[in-house]
Amino acid sequence: MGLREMWRLMSRFNSSKRTNIILQHLRMSKHTDAAAEVLLERKGCAGVITLNRPKFLNALNLSMIRQIYPQLKKWEQDPETFLIIIKGAGGKAFCAGGDIRVISEARKANLKIAQDFFREEYMLNNAIDSCQKPYIALIHGITMGGGVGLSVHGQFRVATEKSLFAMPETAIGLFPDVGGGYFLPRLQGKLGCFLALTGFRLKGRDVYAAGIATHFVDSEKLGMLEEDLLALKSPSEENIADVLETYHAKSKIDQDKSFILEEHMDKINSWFSANTVEQIIENLQRDGSSFALEQLKVINKMSPTSLKITLRQLMEGSSKTLQEVLTMEYRLSQACMGGHDFHEGVRAVLIDKDQSPKWKPADLKEVTDEALNNHFKSLGSNDLKF
Repeated sequence: MGLREMWRLMSRFNSSKRTNIILQHLRMSKHTDAAAEVLLERKGCAGVITLNRPKFLNALNLSMIRQIYPQLKKWEQDPETFLIIIKGAGGKAFCAGGDIRVISEARKANLKIAQDFFREEYMLNNAIDSCQKPYIALIHGITMGGGVGLSVHGQFRVATEKSLFAMPETAIGLFPDVGGGYFLPRLQGKLGCFLALTGFRLKGRDVYAAGIATHFVDSEKLGMLEEDLLALKSPSEENIADVLETYHAKSKIDQDKSFILEEHMDKINSWFSANTVEQIIENLQRDGSSFALEQLKVINKMSPTSLKITLRQLMEGSSKTLQEVLTMEYRLSQACMGGHDFHEGVRAVLIDKDQSPKWKPADLKEVTDEALNNHFKSLGSNDLKF
């Protein structure tokens, strides 16, 4: 995009804030400073991906995706690369999600980023799932949304006591994407449905207990674990699994703690087995316990459209392949980009931060079957293809 065209685009907007965000994105799209946002290094026997935007909790943007994807494919084919490690810089976050504020602003500016971002992000999620080399995600710190997509589809996911997992998308008028429709319904009982609709946060060893992580390691040992993995000589998958298992077995933090939702799982399985959001709400109201009413309060704050999309996404996703789910989710993403709630959610949570989104429709009963069906419609030649 030339400078003249860029300024012509900008002149359509009065908001300097919006202009600055889009300009920032355009600058990030150039490889001059985009290269530092993700580090791609060969170390020992491994390819190491470091998400390197600690000030933004390593939020994932399009330029990062466009660097990670081809490198992942190269390492997959390289006979000298025996495993792939992905981690976040800064200690606070693995990856707090996709850089959705930029996506929302770009969509309002009629830029193609909203199409490209989701398409290429989901392609990367699929590439991680089908990766022929052992893929190890060190999910230390905040791991939400897009960060879950960069980790959960890999073979090994290592949590620490600082891990914080959530899929909070219903609070911003979106849905738990990046393959959420695939992995969430495959968690124990109705745990995935509960996490998807409420955005409930799992911390530390609970991320392992829920089945999101495959291993748990004390954070002070994470550096040593990485060194031991890098030092392996032409390792087999079994060698890699043995190292992870050894560290997991030695971890002592919260070793005897029961899963935070253990006492509620029977009820969660019962409440969230309903086929409609309205019925789930009725189940929570009828129960009346403090835990049920707490979840009811949370659900009632979420986008009604998002809640209905999400429940159907998980129900359909339970019997689909990951690629089929990602194709479905790409349709949903584009419908959400063209709707009201996503942009309103981003405004309320990330821009104005008033935490008071005005959803349209504001009531579940106003979300018609027709509107719901439209979200799931094929995009024809624009569908996501693998």
